[in-house]
Amino acid sequence: MTRDSRSKEPRKKGGLGRGLEALFEDEPQVQEAEEVQELDLGDIRPNPYQPRKRFDDKSLKELSDSIKENGVFQPIIVRESVNGYEIIAGERRFRASKLAKKMTIPAIIRKFNESQMMEVAVLENLQREDLTPLEEAQAYEMLQKNLGLTQEEVSKRMGKSRPYIANYLRLLTLPSKTKRLLQHGELSMGQARTLLSLKDKEKIDALAKRVVKEGMPVRKVEAVVNELNAKKPRSKKTAKKSAFIRASESQLANKFGSSVNISETQKGKGHLSIDFASTEELNRILDLLGVDLDG
Repeated sequence: MTRDSRSKEPRKKGGLGRGLEALFEDEPQVQEAEEVQELDLGDIRPNPYQPRKRFDDKSLKELSDSIKENGVFQPIIVRESVNGYEIIAGERRFRASKLAKKMTIPAIIRKFNESQMMEVAVLENLQREDLTPLEEAQAYEMLQKNLGLTQEEVSKRMGKSRPYIANYLRLLTLPSKTKRLLQHGELSMGQARTLLSLKDKEKIDALAKRVVKEGMPVRKVEAVVNELNAKKPRSKKTAKKSAFIRASESQLANKFGSSVNISETQKGKGHLSIDFASTEELNRILDLLGVDLDG
């Protein structure tokens, strides 16, 4: 029997802020014994703030088989919406029930606002350890943006330290290919965090691919990153100037009595710069060019 089909409470991670129970207790209408109703699955929609993007097919099939045999022991929690109901907690049971070809599911209806919906969606998944590191990072970002919270406020709500929240949010700055490796579990949280310290950000994707291919432990990733960061970047070779450009620079320098630089950006186009050290010198160059600013 799978965890969600049992009546006992799921295992919790320590110190998750107020926790799910505290959020539920905030509602004055919630009593010790609440009415469990059988709701049509067709009237129920997932929590719009659900941070989990991927549901394990094998685990879902196991739960579905258990529901076929024993039913749903633990009701899902929903709130009324304009068209039916939205899930507050229990999306796996909802999905597994649909997979089991059930028509209804036991549910408890509660009045939750948008803020509570978001918090419960994150807390429920964190307590069940169902989120990937990237999904957890996106969940914290969602709380920040949608509720206008600071990192410090998110950390208090979730019962985590501010550096913990900050480290997860940093994962969102990874390039897209590396994010995909992290999301699919090919890259660990520790490996991803180490890659973030690579100075040349353009090399992160390539190194992440190498880390996965070679199965590098975090210590090895750290060593490779430190080695790459210690290397001095190769200085870009300046394009060799043609004899015509060099001669033109020399003649103009003689004419203006100042250093002149001509650089070609593409065929037929380029930049001409004349150095001056003072306003007087600039006025002298303008006179030589026949530029009358007073005229």
